[in-house]
Amino acid sequence: MQTQRRIRSIERHQLPYYLKVFNRITDKPMGSIGNVSLDGLMLISQLPMLVGARFDLRLKIPAQDGMRFIDFSATCQWCREDVTPGGYDSGFSLVAPPAEYVEMVEALRYYFSFHSLAASA
Repeated sequence: MQTQRRIRSIERHQLPYYLKVFNRITDKPMGSIGNVSLDGLMLISQLPMLVGARFDLRLKIPAQDGMRFIDFSATCQWCREDVTPGGYDSGFSLVAPPAEYVEMVEALRYYFSFHSLAASA
């Protein structure tokens, strides 16, 4: 049990900033990413999401030359009340994730992974 807890704590990391998710059509904020994978994401929002609905979404990621947009479509698979009062967690599966999304997930995975240091001579 203690080993499982330890492994889970290594795999989970808190982001110091939240990546916000926007409705691509209206440009209104929908919530923040709770976690991501190549297949989907968890959205933390103030309003519940409609399960079964397909959403056109946009991530706005700060870049050196302004903002970078990652546009994608996702279907809400589930929605439940968050442990934080007034919040909701929703699971989304991506519909044909674009290359930019895949790159972002890989970059986050690399950033939050432990890497061994090269042996010094």
